[in-house]
Formats: sequence, C-alpha cells, structure tokens
Amino acid sequence: MTAIAPDPVLERARVAVSVAFVVNGLAFASWLSRVPAVRDALELTPGGLGLLLLALSVGAVVALPLSGLVVHRLGAARTVLAGGSAVALGLLVAALGLSTGSVSVTAVGLLLTGFGTGSWDVAMNVEAAAVEHGLERHLMPRFHAGFSVGTVGGALVGAACAAGQVPVAPQLVVTALVVVLVLVRAVRSFSPVFGGAQMRPSGLGRAWREPRTLVIGLMVMAFALAEGIANDWLALALVDGHGTSQAVGAAGFGLFVATMTVVRLVGGNLLDRHGRPLVLRCAAALAVGGVLLVVLAEALPLVLVGTVLWGCGAALGFPVGMSAAADDAQRAPMRVSVVSSIAYTAFLAGPPLVGLLGEAFGVLDSLLVVLVALVVGGLTAGATRKPV
Repeated sequence: MTAIAPDPVLERARVAVSVAFVVNGLAFASWLSRVPAVRDALELTPGGLGLLLLALSVGAVVALPLSGLVVHRLGAARTVLAGGSAVALGLLVAALGLSTGSVSVTAVGLLLTGFGTGSWDVAMNVEAAAVEHGLERHLMPRFHAGFSVGTVGGALVGAACAAGQVPVAPQLVVTALVVVLVLVRAVRSFSPVFGGAQMRPSGLGRAWREPRTLVIGLMVMAFALAEGIANDWLALALVDGHGTSQAVGAAGFGLFVATMTVVRLVGGNLLDRHGRPLVLRCAAALAVGGVLLVVLAEALPLVLVGTVLWGCGAALGFPVGMSAAADDAQRAPMRVSVVSSIAYTAFLAGPPLVGLLGEAFGVLDSLLVVLVALVVGGLTAGATRKPV
C-alpha cells in the first residue's frame, strides 16, 4: 500500500515553525545564561535582580491578552515577525543599558523584549497547533523541543562568552541581528490558511469564561513556574549556593535545557502511549525529586543529577497545555492567548518571588518554592484530557 505524501505546504510550514521556535529559544537563553554577569555589571542585589527580571515578564504579560486578537487580524506570520522585531530592538536597548551601567535603560530593553516575546509566542503556538492538526501528528512537544534546542545553543554561547570574559552587550547585539535575519526568511513559509488569520473568531471574553481553558491555564502556569525559575535562577544558584564558577553555572543551565530538549523530542510517543494526564503527573513527581537534589545535595554530581530530573519534569507542561488549548482549531487563537496569559503570570511572579526569598534565605534555598507549583501542576493535569 502506497503511503500518502504529506501536504508540501504543511511540511514547509512545519519546518518554518520549528525555526521560529529555535530562534525564540536562542534569544531567550542568550540573555538568561548571562544573568550572573548582568548582576555583576549592574551591581544588583538578589532583590534588585529579581525586579530587573520582572520587566521582561511585565512586557510579556501586557502583550499576551491581546495576542489572540492580533493573530486573527494579522495572521501568525506577520505577528511572529513583528514580535521578533520587538525582541531584537529590546535586546539592543538592553545592550545599551549594560554598556552604560544603567539599570533603567536595561529594564526598558527587557520590557520591549518581553512584549515582543509574548506576541511571538502566541502566534507561533497557534501556527504550530494548526500544523499539528493538519498533519494529524503529535508535534507540539517537538516544536517546543526546537525552543529548547535554541536555549541550549544560547546557553552554550553564553557559557563560551563567560569563559572568554566577553561582555554581555556585544553578545546581545549579535543575537538581535540573528533574530531579525532568520525570521524574515522563515515566516515566508507560514501558511495563512493555518496561521490564524483565516480562522473564525470565537470571542476573547468567551474563552476567559471556559472552565477547562482556565484550569489548563493554571496547569501550564504551575509547570511554567517550575521551568521559569530554573531559567532565571539556576545558573546563579549554582554559582552562589554551590560555589561554582560562572562558566559552570551557565553550563548547568545548559544541562537543564538540554534535558528538556530530549524529553520534548520523545514526548509525543509518551503522550500517545500513556495520555496527557498520566505523563504530566509523573513529570511533576520527577521534578520534585530534582528540585530537592539541587537544593539539598552537597556533591556537585548529585546536584547535576537533580538538574536533569528537574528538566525532565518541567519539559512537557507548557507544550501539552498549548496542544490542549488548541484541541478545537477554530477557537485556538483565543484559547491559546488565554492559557498563555495565565501561564505567564508565573514568569511575572517568579523572578521577584525568588529574589525576595533569596534576600532572606539565599537563592539556593528559595528554589524550594517550586515544589508548591509542582503539586498544583500534578493536581490539575486531568484538564488536558481530550474532550470526547
């Protein structure tokens, strides 16, 4: 029996969306892998650093509730390109702030970066969900693996720059140029039929009143908190809490995102075999063990094992939530926008929360707050079950 060839338009869109996820991760990690150097350059306390990182989350939270409407109006391709351009501009402004030692200018840059990231994130997830439906394959974890591949690349670049004592500012300038150049080419292969612009509007207010959508948002928020706190604070926790070098701290962050990448690559098979709720509950349990090892273990090898377990557990919450929110393709833009808006409150609350706890207990011990989020994630995983 001859296999039916995949739709070439959808296949091109699949590759283009994968590229968008990779570049998004690269831009994200290019900044976060250098957090210890940023802290030193601006002479910030843990609380001050938490407030600076808050600017990134505020920008994203402002953009996310509007992103579903924007995708309906402009389509995914234009929204991704506009968001990526805002990210690039934000990175350039942040580089200027770091070069001049200005916390306020750096914060403005991160605000712009967060705003662009929020729009970019919703648009590429809507396109990804539509391609997933069109090809009838569980692809969302692999798309998010692309994001993780980008973060691995960004973390490796950050580690190399830290080891070579390269300032953060020129690293951000180069990243901004890469973002714009790659996205201009990639979005040409997005299909407007599957990009959101041709979908029937479902009503943003209605999406905010749907119990399943709201619970999925809570689940994603919980896993996003577990992922986001590691992204923001793991490198610094390894440096300050376990006495490692900045290069080892950046490499530890790279190990975390590398683990997430591997799990996302195989996540589709796990979801096919065991279903969304069971996989997410097991993931939450793994992450609990990982966080405990990172905080409580004294030997560096055990700490790194904990980093791997934490990455395994945090990997699938966000992509599974995006897939669940987009189970009905016609209502995907608004529901993905709502779920993303709820989820990103984790990135809004995480940096200052850990920063404030770090002032009192140290950054390493403050990571234990992740355990609360993981319990919530496990308890709400049932909402991701596909409607009958």
